[in-house]
Amino acid sequence: MRVLVINPNTTQSMTATIADAANRIAGRGTEIVAVTSSMGPVSIEGYYDEVFAVPGLLLELAKAPQLGADAAIIACFDDTGLDAARALADIPVLGICEAAVSATAFIAQKFTVVTTMERSRLPLEHLVHRYGMSSRCNVRAADIPVLSLEDPGSNARERLREEIALAIRDDRAEAIVLGCAGMADLAAELREEFGVPVVDGVAAAVKQAESLVAMGLSTAKRGAYASPLAKPYRGLLEAFQPDRLSAMSAG
Repeated sequence: MRVLVINPNTTQSMTATIADAANRIAGRGTEIVAVTSSMGPVSIEGYYDEVFAVPGLLLELAKAPQLGADAAIIACFDDTGLDAARALADIPVLGICEAAVSATAFIAQKFTVVTTMERSRLPLEHLVHRYGMSSRCNVRAADIPVLSLEDPGSNARERLREEIALAIRDDRAEAIVLGCAGMADLAAELREEFGVPVVDGVAAAVKQAESLVAMGLSTAKRGAYASPLAKPYRGLLEAFQPDRLSAMSAG
């Protein structure tokens, strides 16, 4: 099976981190195809960035049939554009926040998401509520820029560790969810250091994608995720007119 993993920001080095995490967990028969959005912000930190990351994400997702993808993963913890992506695609599309919190619910009654920026905390609280986990899951922000995770000279990883320690002490968290795709390479190290389960959404999404494909399931096309209606799109968004994106996916 082939799983398309889309980094909806435009930072290639973060895609490399995501791809490595996905490949390490993928089953023997799974091929990971990791791609970087060609347009949009270099990192997604808050509502404004998220909106402008969606067009580039959809352009990459539209290529899924050409790539022979059986499932797709949106590798941003905001689950950027997830509903629009599911409407566009026939294959299963997973967001790493939904994948992570649902996986963690199997192994812990109380857990905490530790994310990057404070401005991302409330949007993630809304997602946790949407996924039915608000009574079991807290959200904390280490208040570190996303790209600082890749800067050896920053204190981002130390701040992340401090916030995890607070979550375990003050929230009585039984498990930790890493609230950023750029943290994907830290899960095993943090699991050993803190002695609690630490869940990376990229890994969770890969295993869930494999399961959905193995069960022969695809995205429902009645109701909420019905394919977009054909209609004119004007101005700068003309290229995103549904029939034009469909033509791209057909090659």
